[in-house]
Amino acid sequence: MIFAIVGICVVLAVLAFFVPRLSRHPERGTQRTLGVGSRAGNKAPGILGRILSKPFRSSSKAVGRSGSAGRRARGRMPF
Repeated sequence: MIFAIVGICVVLAVLAFFVPRLSRHPERGTQRTLGVGSRAGNKAPGILGRILSKPFRSSSKAVGRSGSAGRRARGRMPF
């Protein structure tokens, strides 16, 4: 699962760099999917719910950061 998230982040960063406007839809779709996993894990009782939902929350944050980093890098290009 870790390799899949890293791969998604790399693809989104590259997509955000080359096609910033078209990168938002895949980013939101990925975050929505990870949000479903987080909500499903959160249904477990007590501390187990937090433990099960945390990987999905942190993965969603990473996806958002990689997309925004690609768009920010594109904005800093001199041409």
